[in-house]
Amino acid sequence: MKPQTRWMSLVSACGAALLLAGVTPAPAVAQEAHVGTLTGHAAAGKPLYTRYCAGCHGDDGDAQGENAMWIDPKPRDFTMATFKCRSTPSGSLPTDQDLYNSVERGFVTTNMPPWVALTPQNRINLVAYIKTFSPRWRTAKPGTPITIPAEPTATIQSILHGRQLYQRMECWKCHGPAGHGDGPSAHELTDNKDDPIRPYNFETGSRFMCGTANQDLYRIFMTGLDGSPMPSFADQLSPAEAWDLVHFLRTLQPLKTRESAIWHEWAATHAGELKPIGPEGGGQ
Repeated sequence: MKPQTRWMSLVSACGAALLLAGVTPAPAVAQEAHVGTLTGHAAAGKPLYTRYCAGCHGDDGDAQGENAMWIDPKPRDFTMATFKCRSTPSGSLPTDQDLYNSVERGFVTTNMPPWVALTPQNRINLVAYIKTFSPRWRTAKPGTPITIPAEPTATIQSILHGRQLYQRMECWKCHGPAGHGDGPSAHELTDNKDDPIRPYNFETGSRFMCGTANQDLYRIFMTGLDGSPMPSFADQLSPAEAWDLVHFLRTLQPLKTRESAIWHEWAATHAGELKPIGPEGGGQ
């Protein structure tokens, strides 16, 4: 018997044994994703991924696409199933809705654009296909989304307390005293693949890494950005403290927000009472 014939016979025998044992081999692409009334199918997402995503994220989802060498920060490695923007606790898988939101929204300060030009069905198909790159999706379920309590009214007291927290928790070491992403540790930061990563610069505008609303910023504090140096503060901040920090960070943006208006009105007559933020500051 020729070697090729013996090999094919062996494969056939193994397949027959599996069937007789009641074990059905898993299809290569069988992942689904669900958001609202939409159901995504990996098989339908594969050609979309090849056309729109593989150039950066790679054919195998390993962030080794032909464009990856030119991209900073590096594209997401889907084989690790580690995602920054989630509604779920640190270390857990995101929900399908989280991934769908990321595809739709894109990421500021990166080369990942918002894929709003794709239909909702195409976006959910992409999500389903992305989930085929890591076996973790077959062995673990997404975490339970955290609960975001109602936001208290922004006041000068909450903003000042948020400023104290920014100092006390040493947020300035990465994000800088004024939130410009230029803290003393900023140039030393790396992600979970040891690639350089920059802290967020609040002066860049209205977008955060994972959204635009105060609730999005709160969520980042409590879930962290997995794969980055930004940890979850769920065990360190109470909900009230997290909201105070949100209100302070809003004053660092070049926007006409209610927090900014409150801050500038107070600072016009009280700025001299503030200690500087940084190594010598008290974060008053």
